[in-house]
Amino acid sequence: MNNQTVSTDFCLVQFSASRELQWLHGALFLLIYLGSLLGNLLIVLLVSLDHCLHTPMYFFLKHLSLLDAGLISVTVPRLVASSFSHRSSIPWAGCLLQVLLVIHFAGSELFLLTAMAYDRYVAICHPLHYEIIMGRALCVRFAVASWGLGGLFGSLYAGGTFSLSFCGSRRVPQFFCDVPALLKISCSADHMAISVSVAAGVLYGFLCLLAITCSYAYIFRAVLSTAASQGRSKAFSTCLPHLAVVSTFLLTGAAAYLKPVPDSPSFLDLLLSVLYAVLPPSLNPLIYSLRNKDMKAALRRLLWKVRGDVPGWTWAH
Repeated sequence: MNNQTVSTDFCLVQFSASRELQWLHGALFLLIYLGSLLGNLLIVLLVSLDHCLHTPMYFFLKHLSLLDAGLISVTVPRLVASSFSHRSSIPWAGCLLQVLLVIHFAGSELFLLTAMAYDRYVAICHPLHYEIIMGRALCVRFAVASWGLGGLFGSLYAGGTFSLSFCGSRRVPQFFCDVPALLKISCSADHMAISVSVAAGVLYGFLCLLAITCSYAYIFRAVLSTAASQGRSKAFSTCLPHLAVVSTFLLTGAAAYLKPVPDSPSFLDLLLSVLYAVLPPSLNPLIYSLRNKDMKAALRRLLWKVRGDVPGWTWAH
């Protein structure tokens, strides 16, 4: 009797067959990853330590940065390691974990962006009741719901996907384990479990998008009815960064998930996947830090504190 070992590993797509280009891609994505990770963690640090940033808007921004740091850490380090080692295989458990965490962080971020839109709606349309409505208890409930719903959908998608059989080729047409790519190579005829999960995810995404749209419809109506140009400018300065983040997240996600999965992905297909997995977490720190006076001031205070130039500036607990 011959001993035969059946491999359960999956094989991910690499951007190039050339080892030199793989090294180049690995170095490029490593720089992008480190920049994104440091930018998001810097926002978390500033919001946590600076009392001036202890407001609902920055509370949500801190959680958004944590989610972005997690999302980019699920996919890019594996890509960098594969590029440097020239090995594209990933264990079954590692692939399952990627699906679970990508859906978890993306689903959590979508709800959090919805909560941030509601926060801007209350701040602009009901400014006199803002502190009462957006109390700490409500903000914490929004954050808990965000992480909880993301974990729920991550578990549903991962469980539904890996309940399928993969009896043929295990070459995933993607640079990370993603639900559409895994469905493409599955040989199971019955996709009921994952189909129900996808339907629930689509409904969840639609409701979040509807809530964001309604919030900004009321916001723009209130802003345009404001006579003072200074009031309009201040309102737009707080809303435009959030709109930019929402647009980037939704557009790149739609481009990645709504297009058909090819048998052999082209460079354009991989580029769209990179935009979805890498662009939002990398751009968010730039959007919120470069155009935000409060964040710049908090960074200056932190640097002055480190150098001992600001007496009386205390660390928050």
